[in-house]
Amino acid sequence: MSRQVFDFEPPERFVAGTVGEPGDRTFFLQARGGGRVISVALEKIQVTLLADKLEELLAEAARRFDADIPDSPDPLTTDNEPLDTPLDEEFRVGTLGLAWDSDDNTVLIEAVAAGAEGELPAEEDDEQAGSDLDDETRDLLRVRLGPRQVRAFIERARRVVSAGRPPCPLCGLPLDPDGHLCPRQNGYHRMVPSGE
Repeated sequence: MSRQVFDFEPPERFVAGTVGEPGDRTFFLQARGGGRVISVALEKIQVTLLADKLEELLAEAARRFDADIPDSPDPLTTDNEPLDTPLDEEFRVGTLGLAWDSDDNTVLIEAVAAGAEGELPAEEDDEQAGSDLDDETRDLLRVRLGPRQVRAFIERARRVVSAGRPPCPLCGLPLDPDGHLCPRQNGYHRMVPSGE
């Protein structure tokens, strides 16, 4: 099957969102533009890291390239709407890539599909062992955003992540309504006191 590349340069909308209840949520990146909507699933930690790395990329672009980077998103770019439906998962994200394009002061975000567990590139030899050559056969979502759109994405992504279960004050792992096995308590079950 040939690789599908979903290009949105720029999208009408690019957001992180979830479906489900806290503790059982599925996270998505969703891009809309040109009459199509593409949704890709990923892990909560990937959304967190994407927001953090985008923040670092903007700071680096301002420092190294003297790019004009806003401190906050434009109120017109703030997006609090739910994900577009129907929500059809194109693929699950394995790798995320970021780049700053100094020619037009934009950020390029690429989400590459994960391979099957244990999947190796076809006809891999010793020289190719451990390489990412098979990334060129995996589906790809590519989005190009301006700095204000990136700020809006970061703000929403952080809101979406923090809307889940509260973290344990000892270990930082998410708390279930009935507590959790806390590694900082040597595996003892930590109950959530009322009011916490």
